[in-house]
Amino acid sequence: MSLIFDPFLRESAPTRLDLYRRTVTFLGVMNWHAHKLYPLVTALCLSLPFSGPVFAQDDAGQLETWLSDLAQADEAEALRLSREIERAWSKSGSTALDMLLRRGREALQNEDAATAIDHLSALTDHAPEFAEGYHLRATAYFMTERYGPALGDLQQVIALNPQHYNAIFGLGTIFAELGDYVRAEQAFRMVLGLHPHHAQATQALDALKRQGIGHTL
Repeated sequence: MSLIFDPFLRESAPTRLDLYRRTVTFLGVMNWHAHKLYPLVTALCLSLPFSGPVFAQDDAGQLETWLSDLAQADEAEALRLSREIERAWSKSGSTALDMLLRRGREALQNEDAATAIDHLSALTDHAPEFAEGYHLRATAYFMTERYGPALGDLQQVIALNPQHYNAIFGLGTIFAELGDYVRAEQAFRMVLGLHPHHAQATQALDALKRQGIGHTL
């Protein structure tokens, strides 16, 4: 499974639980020391209802409007709104910091995870409340099989932006891999509560249903 940590790296037509980015395999690696990761994953899940949104960008009000509209939109409008939302999430409010994010993304596109981590670590050091820095760095950590730091960054994304449906989807993916299908289903349904036309979450729930897990959509 590849991780949709960054909308600009997304690929089309995911299959079954191959729902995040191809550059970062997820299901295949999370079996590794899963018992050590489970307490952190549980903490991530428990943190979701208690988090409050923190946005560095100036258009937080517009984001709230888009997110509200997204929950009611038809499929075509949802696609447009999700692109606007994810583009806004990628704006730090600083030209210099946006450049670091862009350089990190370009390094990932070139499969240079080490350089990406350098740029994105500089970004998170200077902008610790900018969720996308952690969001993109998590992808780089997965590329280097540094699963603990990747999960730590995912925790930061959700703490800073609990409406980040792609990060919540990632959490559901982790639970599914660890065999906690009840929490996986809950996370995927939480995604659909925010973004009812989130294709990957819908496919993930369908995959669970085909395995006899969860409720009918």
